[in-house]
Amino acid sequence: MRKSAFVVPIAVLVGTSLLHTTDVASQFRARDPGVRGGSSGAGGALPGLSPKEIAFFLAGKADFEEAEEIDEGLGPTMNLDGCGGCHSQPAIGGTSPAVNPQVAFANLNGMTNRVPSFIRSNGPIREARFVRNADGSADGGVHALFTIAGSPAAPGCRLAQPDFERQVSNRNVVFRIPSPVFGAGLIEQIPDSVILANQASDLTAKRARGVRGKANFSLSGRTVSGQANNNGNDGTIARFGWKAQNQSLLLFSGEAYNVEMGITNELFQVERDESPACQFAPVPNDFLNTNATTPLDAVGAIEKFAVFQRFLAPPTPSTISPGGSDSIANGRNAFTSVGCAMCHTPSMRTGNSSVAALRNKSVNLFSDLLVHDMGPGLADGITQGQAGPSEFRTAPLWGLGQRIFFLHDGRTSDLMEAIAAHRSGSDRGGDASEANDTIDRFNDLGERTKQDLLNFLRSL
Repeated sequence: MRKSAFVVPIAVLVGTSLLHTTDVASQFRARDPGVRGGSSGAGGALPGLSPKEIAFFLAGKADFEEAEEIDEGLGPTMNLDGCGGCHSQPAIGGTSPAVNPQVAFANLNGMTNRVPSFIRSNGPIREARFVRNADGSADGGVHALFTIAGSPAAPGCRLAQPDFERQVSNRNVVFRIPSPVFGAGLIEQIPDSVILANQASDLTAKRARGVRGKANFSLSGRTVSGQANNNGNDGTIARFGWKAQNQSLLLFSGEAYNVEMGITNELFQVERDESPACQFAPVPNDFLNTNATTPLDAVGAIEKFAVFQRFLAPPTPSTISPGGSDSIANGRNAFTSVGCAMCHTPSMRTGNSSVAALRNKSVNLFSDLLVHDMGPGLADGITQGQAGPSEFRTAPLWGLGQRIFFLHDGRTSDLMEAIAAHRSGSDRGGDASEANDTIDRFNDLGERTKQDLLNFLRSL
């Protein structure tokens, strides 16, 4: 009896333990591991630059980090006073930081701006675009958040902010957050032929899963070629910006200097607001200094911005964090098997370049640089070039592990929510996101495999 009495409780305990283990396993749910800690692994120069190239990189970095002043051309309308304020997470050249500097900037140096309801101290940094004009025609342009009115450095300027709250209530405002520029020079040097060859690869499998994608082509004379996003100036492939609307880093820099800070330059020489009472610097504000004695002093700020981005190294991924090397490896396999890599191409190569550090290099960007239809859930109603209201460039994923905000408008900080947002619309409705099949396959994964995939993304 003692033996029997002793054996039975052990059997019960073992059974209870097994049931408990099974129950815990069934309750496990994959979750975003969050912003990866440790070193940023970003913000430095490309390896292999010459001493003179390093000097240009450092000069560009200094200008990129500098806050602009009204007497230097800031305004009359702007979103912030410097590139570095927007591009600072996890290092200079990155994206929106956790604390949004736009809130403090609104009333800097006596300016009397109201902070719009969609701008919050806990981020993200945003620019605002109006979808439609008052007459119902397409707008799509950036409406600067702030003006220089009220500052002692802008006497007599009474320029009003747009009525953002009315536009919010009319659902006429959409947002963009800063995109990281790490490794941008490598992206710039990928030949069009490489992008198009990648687009043409595995076409049968892509079509079976609803993946199309196109490069924003329009040719001279506004002739639509059906190969969007080639830029309208020379017909080559544009690749920078949320809708791949800019072809080069110089164009990207010049537009940002004018649109985001209100500083005119040799690419964009006209003030966005020409109110006479609000002009306090010569036009253009940024220009080639023909009297300079050194090349560094001669080039303007937009050239320095472009060189800084061109020579900025890509972020360094982690091989062990989060989750360990096995989890990251398993996650990378799952990333490919469910179809993420059909758009987020792991790697392409640069071609020839005058800069040795950019010549014939692997570019592990995880993007095909094409624009894809993401369905009504992500549509912003804005057309840029041939990228339509629901089309966006495949966002490069390198550096994702240390980003705080996701998607073009920064609507979430949760990677799982960002993945889910890729799915919307339907084939029956004719508005299916190209990612629908991939997201269905992701949703069908076991929770442990989902976690591996999330760990892989956060390792980048």
